[in-house]
Amino acid sequence: MRLAIASLLLLIASPASGEPVVGADCALNGFALRGNVQVVESFPDITVQIVQSFPDLKVKRVENFPDDCGEWRFVESFPDFKIQIVSSFPDLKIEYVDSFPGLP
Repeated sequence: MRLAIASLLLLIASPASGEPVVGADCALNGFALRGNVQVVESFPDITVQIVQSFPDLKVKRVENFPDDCGEWRFVESFPDFKIQIVSSFPDLKIEYVDSFPGLP
């Protein structure tokens, strides 16, 4: 009985229940989703899936001053956080946009 209740609570608390993955402060797992980003093959801070619809975050690639939510500047060193691109089971789903980055 306790196992069934614990499983039900985990299901309710999962992001699939309609709860947003990205917080109102534009952070995920303690990482602000803005700034310098490095794409890595292993040991990422966040796994990311690129989608065309229903993203958790809209991302705009910028060359300077990635200060706002969803503005990412891709770098090879000294990142604010590291991502790994995956095709399934991501921590975060993103859509690349040319304008209006941030929470959908």
